[in-house]
Amino acid sequence: MRRLLRPRMIAAALALAVPAVLLAAPAYADPVGQTSGFYVNPNSSPAAWVAANPGDGRAAAIRAQIAQKPMASWFGNWSGDIAGAVSRYVGAADAADKLPLLVAYNIPGRDACGGHSGGGAGSVGAYDSWIASFAAAIGNRPAVVVLEPDSLGDFSCMSQAQINERLGMLSRAAGQFRAKAPNTWAYLDAGNPGWIDASTMAQRLNMAGVAGAHGFALNVSNYFTTGDNVNYGNRVASALRGYGYTKPFVIDTSRNGNGSNGQWCNPGGRRIGTPSQLGGGAEMLLWLKTPGESDGNCGVGAGSSAGQFLPEVAYKMIFGY
Repeated sequence: MRRLLRPRMIAAALALAVPAVLLAAPAYADPVGQTSGFYVNPNSSPAAWVAANPGDGRAAAIRAQIAQKPMASWFGNWSGDIAGAVSRYVGAADAADKLPLLVAYNIPGRDACGGHSGGGAGSVGAYDSWIASFAAAIGNRPAVVVLEPDSLGDFSCMSQAQINERLGMLSRAAGQFRAKAPNTWAYLDAGNPGWIDASTMAQRLNMAGVAGAHGFALNVSNYFTTGDNVNYGNRVASALRGYGYTKPFVIDTSRNGNGSNGQWCNPGGRRIGTPSQLGGGAEMLLWLKTPGESDGNCGVGAGSSAGQFLPEVAYKMIFGY
């Protein structure tokens, strides 16, 4: 039997940390209160590298500062049987009484304008089936899911018909988690402070069905400071009031310890940020991108592919150089 909820502890933490503008969000089942903390994936890419390279001089720092921290696991067309992959991951977290962090990254035309992480499901129908299986595989177990990084910022090279298709897919995806994963908090990705202005992002979130999701996610795989994201998130949440509701947000702090230098693809000199926690100016601060995993064949990751773990980059991120 799952351990008893800790509603007073969670409510107190969120009341202290979350701006009042966010506290009016609709009530959902609370996956945080059902678990004893965030799940640390023993099979993450930094953990696998440390296990395979115990004698490397960088291994101890990468183990302690990255591999042993809670971070999200990403699921896409590389995951094979999505129902099995998600069920195994969420099941392992559930057995440990921990809260798993997942990122769904398989929308057709993924990273259409950036190009380094292109791919995704082959059709609208294929995506609808994939995300339905994803949600069903979580079932009643507690989880946090971020839906489709870049999907609402990446419009500049898309036709209106493609945009409309994407908005429909995201809206249906949010509905799948509400219907099939009642103990999951699903967040639609909402870009970052340097991409789309807050009122436009709120409009896009509304069209993408954020009313049916728990909230929105900021700074995924980017570097903007937590303070910049809190300010932006509050503006987006305030703009959503124009549609008759507001929503909480989470911030990816995995690589924002030194802030942004204006580049997004493997910039040098970045640093890991605050580890996953409740509050911090948002509903949660989360490590959504794995520190040390490449953004693609660019910057300090030249010659690598998106998602490849680069130990030297990870090591430098620990110390900020």
